[in-house]
Amino acid sequence: MRPVRPLAEALAEGALVLDGGLASRLEEQGCDLSGELWSARLLADGPDRIEAAHRAYVRAGARVLITASYQASYEGFARRGLTRAGAERLFTRSVRLARAAAEDSSDEVWVAASVGPYGAVLADGGEYRGRYGLTVRELERFHRPRVEALAAAGPDVLALETVPDTDEAEALLRAAEGCGVPVWLSYTVSGTRTRAGQDLDTAFGLVRGLDHVVAAGVNCGEPPDTAAAVAHAARLTGKPVVAYPNSGETWDARRGAWTGPVTYNAHRVTDWLNAGARLVGGCCRTGPGTIADVAATVSAYEPGAGGGAGRG
Repeated sequence: MRPVRPLAEALAEGALVLDGGLASRLEEQGCDLSGELWSARLLADGPDRIEAAHRAYVRAGARVLITASYQASYEGFARRGLTRAGAERLFTRSVRLARAAAEDSSDEVWVAASVGPYGAVLADGGEYRGRYGLTVRELERFHRPRVEALAAAGPDVLALETVPDTDEAEALLRAAEGCGVPVWLSYTVSGTRTRAGQDLDTAFGLVRGLDHVVAAGVNCGEPPDTAAAVAHAARLTGKPVVAYPNSGETWDARRGAWTGPVTYNAHRVTDWLNAGARLVGGCCRTGPGTIADVAATVSAYEPGAGGGAGRG
């Protein structure tokens, strides 16, 4: 296994390219993602397909791979008949598959273990609403075993991602404290508020001064909302910012379908970099082609290009 530097050290030198939507790539590969486990089902049923998807993103220029554990949980695996030990093996496998794909690159490639929100495990679109009716302590109790299992698998960072509200952010940060692995925290937002309606000053204020948080930002939102949210995160946290929005299409949970136009394009990436982003990529409905364009943009980026002031 090729060693890599700590992610924080690499971010101090410049921007890194994230991968794109894992489920989107798996669907392009012909995988059936029906069911509440979504991509995580393939950790048991088709791990080779997951590794192939990761490899496609490495070839496209991704330098950070996010694991297939977003929708994974002990409870969800138990409903599929897995024991706790069996579930732990799948959490570990998610990291190992990404690590194996990273070996395809002659460059450093980091592995981010995905810790999705409680709403993702409900499989009802709850990650776009938040406010599940649970306390911070109850959410922390749910997330802690997942965090511990993924941290034990040895990723370079934990991606606490697609977080819809500040209660869940607080719970995830508590669950990850002391786990021995750095984290990034990324909210899903609408405009300049979390999906649950909280202002971003409050949301990003939660990570100020937390040494185990190496980056903060947004994901799984609309591209036009991203630059303003990145600027908020950069100003309020003083940390590198992560930005990986969807294609721009909107998920209709009732119909189980994506609707609306694609608004993601690589030209927006320069705006995000100028606003403070240092980890840039795509989320749902973005693929290796998009990430190849992002990689080209990052490679050609000069701070301040296109107008804004880079953070350096």
